[in-house]
Amino acid sequence: MDLFSRYRQTQSVIMKSFFSLLILFSFKLLSAQHAQFYPTNWWAGMKWNKVQLLVRGENSLAGQNIKIAYPGISVINVHRLENPKYLALDLSISPSTKPGSVKIEFEKNGKKNTANWQIKPRRHGNGDTYAQGVQSSDFIYFLMPDRFSNGDPSNDKLPGMLDQSLNRDSIFYRHGGDLQGVINHLDYLQSLGVTTLWLTPVLENNMPDRTEHGYAITNHYKVEPRLGGDTAYLRLSDELHKRGMKLIKDAVYNHMGLYNFLMQDPPMKSWVHQWPEFTKPNYKEQTHFDPYASAQDKRKMADGWFTEQMPDLNQSNPYVANFLIQHALWCVEQFGVDGWRIDTYIYVDMPFMNRCNKALIDEYPKMTMVGESWVDATSNQAFFTRNIYDAKFKCNLPGTIDFQTLFHGIKPALTEPENGVMQMYQTLSNDFLYKNPMANVIFLDNHDMSRFFSVVKEDVKKQKMGIQWLLTERGIPQLYYGTEVLMKGISNPDGWVRLDFPGGWQGDKKNAFTGEGLTDDEKAIQELTGKLANFRKSSMALKTGRLMHYIPELGLYVYFRYNNNQTVMCVMNTSDTSRTVDFSKYAERTKGFSTARNVVTGEAMRMGEKVTISGTEMWVLELLK
Repeated sequence: MDLFSRYRQTQSVIMKSFFSLLILFSFKLLSAQHAQFYPTNWWAGMKWNKVQLLVRGENSLAGQNIKIAYPGISVINVHRLENPKYLALDLSISPSTKPGSVKIEFEKNGKKNTANWQIKPRRHGNGDTYAQGVQSSDFIYFLMPDRFSNGDPSNDKLPGMLDQSLNRDSIFYRHGGDLQGVINHLDYLQSLGVTTLWLTPVLENNMPDRTEHGYAITNHYKVEPRLGGDTAYLRLSDELHKRGMKLIKDAVYNHMGLYNFLMQDPPMKSWVHQWPEFTKPNYKEQTHFDPYASAQDKRKMADGWFTEQMPDLNQSNPYVANFLIQHALWCVEQFGVDGWRIDTYIYVDMPFMNRCNKALIDEYPKMTMVGESWVDATSNQAFFTRNIYDAKFKCNLPGTIDFQTLFHGIKPALTEPENGVMQMYQTLSNDFLYKNPMANVIFLDNHDMSRFFSVVKEDVKKQKMGIQWLLTERGIPQLYYGTEVLMKGISNPDGWVRLDFPGGWQGDKKNAFTGEGLTDDEKAIQELTGKLANFRKSSMALKTGRLMHYIPELGLYVYFRYNNNQTVMCVMNTSDTSRTVDFSKYAERTKGFSTARNVVTGEAMRMGEKVTISGTEMWVLELLK
């Protein structure tokens, strides 16, 4: 064969290969465009093996016949929804089903299209290496990824995203923080004594503005690409678990972003709650349990929209309920989530929440979740978690975000001298309403309220007391990012309490990760937090011990955390005046001990003598024989 013939033969092979690849690519493109599936995949061996697959076509799916020929999977029902571009397929996945690619065939008038859906092998270590739950032995650090650290500047602005803002000088624009920035500073968090990380929602928020917070989800099955996408979130989960740390997901069941495809092109009108005109909730959680509440008031509380940019999801619609519950299960298995913080809990349909919580616990027995129940009474707050009430409806939520120990606890204790601490005593005395108050998350501040340092008028001594209380009180302590270095801000508007963590961006003059540029006070609070949190790691009395407290006298509040092997005595002087501490007054818990060692300073004091504690000071004392 001559050179020219060889050349032509080679070119022919190349062209055939090219056209084969082109046909294959076109076929795959056609398949990808023909239908999208939610959930995007499932797993072999799941207890939740009756999966409702929401199918979205690029064009109408009306009249399409659906076939699946895969061992162990059968189509139980095909629901044709109001919008002809959608179908809901009820699938049964037998325990014997093996992982693999499931071909789903769409046929109409003899024309066929196929699309692939995956069955994956399950994660190993349910309850041991993931889905571990979050308990009182943990210490949660809560941060906003966009405002914590920029680890990958290449994803700060991405083509095609509606919000192209990037300006650290504005409290309302994106600043560029991401998941890689969090990963880069896990050493810092671990050295601070943190065991668990809670981030504001990381799912896609492709909205025109205010996308820094994450609460307006536009695609439930896609991690926000400006945070690093699915890959970065999975990497963060893996890095946490390698260190023996945990990951909490911030779940938003109540609403979604206006630009979510489920709103722009909804499967049915009732996917969201409908009103003749924009209607807000009445913000009265009492309608959930008030025996005299009107149906109109109940509906407005549960079905109102927070903003016109966040449509209110209709969880009483069974298709919506299945979509949200399956997404929750999907997130745990896909990313190795350990616990849940549930946003705006009191605004969601309660029977749905019970069903969702049960599905998670059935699949992941050690899984825990806490709800954001922002109310103004312990009795009201207890309703939304496991409680002792003989009520018509019983919530099954394991724990709650404990607003009461903030609003009627540590806040008045430090801002209303002498009498304020009595509110803390009274609030804690109501713990009998909960089945397990140790499952509640206690905190000083968060992304929606004024920072604690500003609440106590930038009084460093009171900030110290707040942190010592946080790390010694019953429940699960949660620290908002920057509280340990005296970040301040008033929440009107909310952007002032969501400022950048110092040192998270290249060129920052102040760096809390290294200590560079911090004031002496900032260093002192940071050191206090780390010292006490790390002591707490090895203190079973503080992590899981019982609580006993004494009625406050003249602003002096004494409480004990204890078990059979350890006793920690906490002395809180909330007044401006020095007080005398007589250990014999607390003989129920001090008897048999001779020495009290200050956990923070290392100072030891003899318990047979009366001692003086300065005004606005707190001691955390380990009692020794």
